[in-house]
Amino acid sequence: MWRAVLITLGVVLGAGLVAHTVLAQNSPMQHQPMHGGQMPMPHGAMHGMQHGAATAGTPTMPGQDAFGAVAEVVQILDADPSTDWSKVDLERLRQHLIDMNDVVLRSQVKQSDVPGGLVMEVTGTGRTEQAIRAMLVPHAAELDRMPALAAKTELIPGGVRMTVTAKAPDDPKAVARLRGLGFIGLLTAGAHHGPHHLAMARGESFAHSH
Repeated sequence: MWRAVLITLGVVLGAGLVAHTVLAQNSPMQHQPMHGGQMPMPHGAMHGMQHGAATAGTPTMPGQDAFGAVAEVVQILDADPSTDWSKVDLERLRQHLIDMNDVVLRSQVKQSDVPGGLVMEVTGTGRTEQAIRAMLVPHAAELDRMPALAAKTELIPGGVRMTVTAKAPDDPKAVARLRGLGFIGLLTAGAHHGPHHLAMARGESFAHSH
């Protein structure tokens, strides 16, 4: 008797397992393929992917400042139908950007106050020394053309001595600002950098080339 009961119970359980498997295989989610033969995803997973696609984007930062500067110039040249590509010299711009990097990051600066402003001794070795002279002499000329500043340079061993004073030396605010800017701040002064870079890339000459 007990043997018959066990056999009957086994048959019932086996039938239930088969029915569950058949139902699972015929579920609409798993049985109906999507277009292209791909199986559908649960709604939550699909929504998550759509949300990721909506918020994801292409990186815009170039990853390197000189690369970005050249890329910007190339965009300007491409957008200008008058660009004479036979004269374009992007290598000249690249070399100038290397000089800028040396002056900004590798030069040694000794700065001290003088009446109405400050004097800076900017020195370096090797290519940095050459870059200092190539950049600071013409940059001082640009500063001297500005209405509020007077600037001059002289060559010294290893680099350049640059003196910058306010044209209104009795104006304490102007003098304080000048001294606060210091070497690196004064190096950024003026709106000539962008036009000079573009002129270099175009293969043009200009009065105060860095």
